[in-house]
Amino acid sequence: MSGTETLLPYLKEKKLANQEQPTIIVDSREANTGAKIVKGLIERGVNVRNEPLEKGDYVLSDVCAVERKTVKDFVYTLTHRFLFEQLFRLKEVYPKSLILLEGYLPVIYKYSRIQPAAVWGAMFSLARNGIPIVTTTSYKETVDFLYVAARQEQIVEKRTPTVHPFKNYDSTTDAQIYFLASLPNVGREKAMAILKFYQTPLNALINVDNWSETVYGLGPVISNRVKEVLRTPFKE
Repeated sequence: MSGTETLLPYLKEKKLANQEQPTIIVDSREANTGAKIVKGLIERGVNVRNEPLEKGDYVLSDVCAVERKTVKDFVYTLTHRFLFEQLFRLKEVYPKSLILLEGYLPVIYKYSRIQPAAVWGAMFSLARNGIPIVTTTSYKETVDFLYVAARQEQIVEKRTPTVHPFKNYDSTTDAQIYFLASLPNVGREKAMAILKFYQTPLNALINVDNWSETVYGLGPVISNRVKEVLRTPFKE
């Protein structure tokens, strides 16, 4: 646990109210089904960006994405194995991903087609495999959680919301883009700009010291973070 993971950021909320606000990237489909959530976030001062996301509903940083499910949808998807597959793939790209379960959870005891034990078992399986579950009872609580979580990731932890690609390695070009896009705060768009200038990933990494001068949008903050990842010895 880092020193920033304390209650202090929340205790200072009133003082920070008029200062920097976070950005949340919302999946285009989720923006339609969760219109009240998007509206609530905008009213809180969040900069909302609607983009088509391959996985996840809300991107809070380069390492954290949120998959939102209503209790009803969650119970329904238990009969489809793709739910777990999608969440595990999401975690591969966003290591601190989580699932947000919205609604009145005790309603599971009223379903006739599925046993409550199956729901608890699924939740335990996700938690055991490193995918936290946050529960909210309404869209208003969902708005509050997303707002606080985004502030924690961006204002306190100094992370940037980034859309990472999930493409399969259908071609060498796809693999090259995916490789560079996975670096901190780079993403697909900047990865393509790097490749257009340096032609190969290897040439780009060799010249990482010059990124901020040669590639538009790659300032010293991003390039320094990338250099830290590339040059810091691995610790298991």
